[in-house]
Amino acid sequence: MSLQSLSLDSESFQAYPICRRTKSEYRTPLMRPSLLQTDNREPAPLVGIAKLAAQGESIRQGHLVEYFTLPSRALLNRCTSRRMPFAWTINPYRGCEFACKYCYARYTHEFMEMRDGLDFERKIYVKQQAAWLLRQDLKKVKRGEEIAIGTATDPYQPAEKRFQVTLGILEELALHHGLDIGIVTKSDLILRDADLLRQVAEHNSLFVNITITTMNAELARILEPRAPRPDLRMEALRQLNAAGVNAGVICAPVLPSITDFPSALDALVHATKLAGGKYIYANPLFLKPCSASVFIPFLKKEFPQLIDDYRKRFADRGFVSKAYSKRISELMASLRKKHGFSSEFSSGSQRAHPPQQEAGQMKLFG
Repeated sequence: MSLQSLSLDSESFQAYPICRRTKSEYRTPLMRPSLLQTDNREPAPLVGIAKLAAQGESIRQGHLVEYFTLPSRALLNRCTSRRMPFAWTINPYRGCEFACKYCYARYTHEFMEMRDGLDFERKIYVKQQAAWLLRQDLKKVKRGEEIAIGTATDPYQPAEKRFQVTLGILEELALHHGLDIGIVTKSDLILRDADLLRQVAEHNSLFVNITITTMNAELARILEPRAPRPDLRMEALRQLNAAGVNAGVICAPVLPSITDFPSALDALVHATKLAGGKYIYANPLFLKPCSASVFIPFLKKEFPQLIDDYRKRFADRGFVSKAYSKRISELMASLRKKHGFSSEFSSGSQRAHPPQQEAGQMKLFG
């Protein structure tokens, strides 16, 4: 989640799905009442994932967070776009407690008729019977089709400590051979499963992508309030590689004038090399309307001097300019060369975390 996009005008931005939804993913059409009269009709009944979410049972409450069960009909979500580096996605949870201010995946709660962007971090849905569903779904996966875990939620967020959905998924994957798997996470909780990940990797291709946007702990704390510190994530990277699990860093998103300074990115690339990371890549910010509703107030509070710059950058699109993307790409390439990274693992790492411009145009919530 990880395997970002954006517009400051929520009425003018539309994302075009290029991943087929399962039947359970269709949402209720919005009802737009007339401006001249009151609509006294009964609300349209909830269907699909919205209905399943409404039927979810509250199973626990934490600090500003509530957990619900989510009955699921399938665990694998099929992605049909030829541009995507993976064919299937798995998200053990809906929502994410890490509360990253820039998170592009907040929109996935809208499919459950939840329009408040903060619901994504306050209402976490726990998928039921995930391992059993995966066992059935894996029959559909053909050799060479990649599976990405954690594209619209973090599979190792705090909920995983209690509910262990990701653990059950990995235990099932360890029973299979010939799969191509990528995992995206910001959490050092993944070290709990180091031995299991090694078992999965014995008979499958596996890459773990640790998302780190900055090595500045104070900056990370305001950008990603509930995520583990950058040094803890970097230590997880070191221990995973030492355990024989291929792991690298995804710096996503790169935030203009906040985390994109050459010295800051150089420090991140250097730390990744010292930790034994197999690769490091970066993707610029992608800001959807639902993300902007959280990110822009945050920007006004923490970086008010940047408001005008961001309005100009994202006034009519959800992506940074091609010139900016090219600059970051060239900078990262030069830093990888400087610190001695090879290209051996480049294709494997990108399978689990696509460029943000592409991620934003697809439904990654399977």
